[in-house]
Amino acid sequence: MTLTTWLLYVAAVLVLTVTPGPSVLMCVSTAVNLGTRKALIASLGSTTAIVGIMALSALGLGTALAASETLFSVLKWLGAGYLAYLGITSLCSSASEIAVSGSVESSTNGRLFAQGFLVGASNPKALLFFGALFPQFIVPSAPQAPQFLVLGVTFIFFELSWLTLYALSASRAKQWLQQPRRAKQFNRATGVVFLVAAGLLASSKRASAA
Repeated sequence: MTLTTWLLYVAAVLVLTVTPGPSVLMCVSTAVNLGTRKALIASLGSTTAIVGIMALSALGLGTALAASETLFSVLKWLGAGYLAYLGITSLCSSASEIAVSGSVESSTNGRLFAQGFLVGASNPKALLFFGALFPQFIVPSAPQAPQFLVLGVTFIFFELSWLTLYALSASRAKQWLQQPRRAKQFNRATGVVFLVAAGLLASSKRASAA
């Protein structure tokens, strides 16, 4: 892998991670309700899922999905359904609280990690990026493991850095965000983003097998 290729990858990952999406909204919601540390646990779950998608992409999951209409449809609709559930939950939440799903006050570390994992695993941005673009940064003629290590560490650094920044910012702005009117606006915006993400994932089409 050349330095130019790596810099192009950095630019792509920077755009992917800095742009607010399902993982960022979940992180912000958790930080406001439970604090920065709990938000980082959810962020670790999301990052773990996306690294898993990255690994599966490198191992050829994209080829399997292209070859199996059933497998592709099952994964697509499961992810879209979960994102839609989060969107509806946010839209229906009370105006006096900020929440993505369920009773966040009683969330354990394991539940937060699992929720983060599910959000990360159904993130349309990550699925599209690692399904279509990520393999293009791997040089087939060079050893695969070192390349995957470099690309993986690069992604983890940017993903966790931005999620940490969002969590810290949300925690500091907790009182401002929890005012009823702003909480209602945030919940509606969050719900719309999750529903749009669900729609994008549901409308995605299977790539043709080679």
